[in-house]
Amino acid sequence: MIFVREADARGVADFGWLDSRHTFSFGEYHDPRYMGFSDLRVINDDRIAGGGGFPTHPHRDMEIVTYVVEGGVAHKDSLGNGSVIRPGEVQRMSAGTGIRHSEYNASPSDPLRLLQIWILPERPGLVPGYEQKAFDDAVRRNKLALVGSRDGRDGSVTIHQDVALHSGLLDPGAEVEHVLAAGRRAWLQVARGAVELNGIALKEGDGAAIKDEVKLRIRATAPSDLLLFDLR
Repeated sequence: MIFVREADARGVADFGWLDSRHTFSFGEYHDPRYMGFSDLRVINDDRIAGGGGFPTHPHRDMEIVTYVVEGGVAHKDSLGNGSVIRPGEVQRMSAGTGIRHSEYNASPSDPLRLLQIWILPERPGLVPGYEQKAFDDAVRRNKLALVGSRDGRDGSVTIHQDVALHSGLLDPGAEVEHVLAAGRRAWLQVARGAVELNGIALKEGDGAAIKDEVKLRIRATAPSDLLLFDLR
C-alpha cells in the first residue's frame, strides 16, 4: 500500500524570513492524522531567507537529521561544534539528555532550503552527539546511496534507531529499485523534481508512506533529489 502525502496539503508556517512546510504535525500545525510515520516524527521543508535563522534553542531525546537542498546552513551547538552544511552533506545531531543549537542561513543574501528531519531515538537519555558527512554526487547519481544507518555502515552517519536512510540524485528516465524486508515500512520524500513510485506519480515536496510492499521501483520523470527511509 502506498499513500501519497501531497506537498500542497502539508502544514504551513510563514514568518517572512522562514517559509516552512510540515509533513507531520509540528509547532502550531496539528493534525491527528499526521503525527508521524513509524519512527519518523518530523519532516520540515524549510526555506530560509538570507541572514535568517533559528537562534539558540534546546532539544532533547530526538535524532535530528539535516539535509540541505540549496545553499548552506551555519550550525553551532552546546557541544562546541560549528560548521556549514551544504548540499551533498548529511548532519546528524543526537539531542539525547539535552543539547542547544542555532541554525542560520550562511549567506546574507542567497536562499537556503533544507529538510529538517526528526527521528524518535531507540531509547531516551542518550549521550548528546553530532556527526556530519559529505556524499559525493557521483555516489548518489542514479543510485540509492546509504547516508544514514543504525550502525554507521558503509560510511553513513549513525542514527540511533532501526532506520536506513538513502539519498538519490536521478536523471530523467533513470530507475532505481529498493527491496523491503518482511514487515518493513518505508517513506519516500521528493526533495526536488518528480518521480514515479511503482507507477504512482510524485512531484516535488510530495511524500509517500509505504507498507505491505516488497519491491519499490522509482523512476525519475525530471531531474530529482530524493530521500528514502527504510523503517521498522
